[in-house]
Amino acid sequence: MISQLVTLAGVLIGAVTSFLATSAAERARHRRAMATRWDERKLDTYLQYATCVKEISANAKRARQAAAAGSEERQGYLAAMEEAELRRSAMFETLILLASPEAVEAADAVNRELWREEVATRDPEADFPGGTLRLIELMNVYHERARVDLGIAAGGIILPAE
Repeated sequence: MISQLVTLAGVLIGAVTSFLATSAAERARHRRAMATRWDERKLDTYLQYATCVKEISANAKRARQAAAAGSEERQGYLAAMEEAELRRSAMFETLILLASPEAVEAADAVNRELWREEVATRDPEADFPGGTLRLIELMNVYHERARVDLGIAAGGIILPAE
């Protein structure tokens, strides 16, 4: 009788151990899947935001060039700039929700410089000295902070998750 109880206890301990190990492995797998899902969403948000910034800046530059040349195309570039600005604003809200505080801070600095460029573009008499270079510098900081948030080193090497 005692040997049967010992055997039964061993089976029960084995079953509980197996259940706990399987549960832990499933939780870890689920956490990894969720982290991957959110990292993909973050990457997409980072890319869409950067694309909007570049589109706004390119249209602003074209509008300033058209104004300097006295071209009627200026209004079309201004409209495209405004449309891209609306998308950028929506993407920034998503960025705030998903990105690290450091990346949000970098994007906010990009926003402020971009607004300077937009104001200078709307007023053909306004001067915008060194603005494009400053925007490029701020975008480089944004890219760097996005890579850190995603766990990607500058050389494309994936950093270990913390």
